[in-house]
Amino acid sequence: MSEAENIRAMAQQFFDAIEQGDIETMQSSFTADAEIWHNTDEQIVSPAQTAQTLTGLVARIKDRRYADRRLTVYPGGFVQQHVLTGKRVNDDVEVRLPCAIICKVEDGKITRLDEYFDSAHVAAFRKYA
Repeated sequence: MSEAENIRAMAQQFFDAIEQGDIETMQSSFTADAEIWHNTDEQIVSPAQTAQTLTGLVARIKDRRYADRRLTVYPGGFVQQHVLTGKRVNDDVEVRLPCAIICKVEDGKITRLDEYFDSAHVAAFRKYA
């Protein structure tokens, strides 16, 4: 497979794993020293911290789906725009979170992930958390 095909397959596996609640596979997509940056708090976190956050997401949001995936692969990384949808476990309210993710990839692993969320949508996801 070409580099672009490998990156495309890795990106697909990464987001599919989160949909399925497979945090181990998601976390294994990162290098050990990867940096994950969030626009909502401008913090850089580790893959372990991201795994902890997504474990909470899986516990609180059911029927997770990355809808309207628009994946663009480029040498050394990818950009994906999507809408994360699901239902809050505690009250069955549907939530949606439009997002853009930019990733740098080396040797089949994510070395840096920058995520861009609309803070108003983040609040609906976090309600009752």
